[in-house]
Amino acid sequence: MEKVIDESVQGKALLLENSEQNSRKLYIESYGCQMNFSDSEIVASILTGEGFNTTTRMEEADLILVNTCSIREKAELTVRKRLEKFNAVKKNRPGLKVGVLGCMAERLKSQLLEEEKIVDMVVGPDAYKDLPNLVREVAEGRNAVNVILSKEETYGDIAPVRLDSNGVTAFVSITRGCDNMCTFCVVPFTRGRERSRDPQSILGEVNDLWEKGYREVTLLGQNVDSYLWYGGGLKKDFEQASGMQKATAVNFAGLLAKVAEAQPGMRIRFSTSNPQDMTIDVIETMAHYHNICKYIHLPVQSGSNRILAAMNRQHTREEYMRLIDRIREIIPDCAISQDMIAGFPTETEADHQETLSLMEYVKYDFGFMFAYSERPGTLAARKLEDDVPEATKKRRLREIIELQQQHGLTRTREHLGKVEEVLIEGNSKKSDAHWMGRNSQNTVVVFPKAHYKVGEFVNVAIKECTSATLIGEAVGYA
Repeated sequence: MEKVIDESVQGKALLLENSEQNSRKLYIESYGCQMNFSDSEIVASILTGEGFNTTTRMEEADLILVNTCSIREKAELTVRKRLEKFNAVKKNRPGLKVGVLGCMAERLKSQLLEEEKIVDMVVGPDAYKDLPNLVREVAEGRNAVNVILSKEETYGDIAPVRLDSNGVTAFVSITRGCDNMCTFCVVPFTRGRERSRDPQSILGEVNDLWEKGYREVTLLGQNVDSYLWYGGGLKKDFEQASGMQKATAVNFAGLLAKVAEAQPGMRIRFSTSNPQDMTIDVIETMAHYHNICKYIHLPVQSGSNRILAAMNRQHTREEYMRLIDRIREIIPDCAISQDMIAGFPTETEADHQETLSLMEYVKYDFGFMFAYSERPGTLAARKLEDDVPEATKKRRLREIIELQQQHGLTRTREHLGKVEEVLIEGNSKKSDAHWMGRNSQNTVVVFPKAHYKVGEFVNVAIKECTSATLIGEAVGYA
């Protein structure tokens, strides 16, 4: 399951670097996971070369693109409502074109063109390099579709146009696709087989970000721990690689070390990990390098072995707990977050209690928690009846959220009285007199601005906390 930005699946218009020579206006909204937001930057880069500048005002756009998520029904319903809004804009701008990108485009394909008369173009996640041709097609009055999945495309040769929000943090994609066929998940069908990006292109992008003033990168992939570069090709073909290719192959731990050493002043994060693929050398690499943040997003989905098997998760409750123990042993101050699904088909009250007991064992710092949403085309939708009543799903989800809030407060209280390094990202949401940043554990820290600036590392004395936020006072530069 991909990590979703937030439970409300909020869209975000991208304000990106523009070219003075461009005359057409592009408006992009992105929904869902971090990979979608990263992909939108790639799309904007490609279309900059086609004469488009981005805008935050859809009313002045010549082209509207919505980058979609299919991981839950709620996300797709949100996009359909946005398409209704775009239709109202289109009535006042006859030349306006609208395109649907991403996982929803891949899953629904031409159905979007047939049902949503507003849509002129449907483009899957592996087809963005074809956008110039597709834009020309729709300009000539024809609908355009390209949802072909690729076995090679990583967009490693595209320099993404960056968000103009803070200039401090950025996403760097390292893998695409997923080979783990979790029964609830559409990602393998919408993003294709797992393939890794050339480490040299990753290092080149990280180095470029440092030169431009960025001070933190998040290495992105549906399953970063499966990263494996041996000269190209799918991970599944590694056994057929030559002896030299195998000898010089770079796994995820090796990539982490290369990035950390290339820019020792830059913070390194990564997301998302899969428990079955996370190896001890990754944890040891994290412990070795100061600039690799002490935080792991480690989705578990359920605490019940029976449900984990039904989900086709390739780990048991006991294996997951042993991995947690090793993380705590090697990195005692490491923060861990979760994905959890309430009400998966056939889930009993006993299964639910197993989930709560696993949460009690781990005491996650924070989490992303959802009620099960059947996704058409997945094995769960084909083979399992969605038999948990909606009221039961909501009640179990509420209990999971309430327990997580308790554990979140327990974890934030552990920071009280400590002095921690914080990277300033921007204004606090609640006060322009305060900065907001995050510590190594990915916890939000708020403190008075004083003379400090965005992009600086400062030491903050933690004095108060909520279940999700630390409050303190800067005591000097880090």
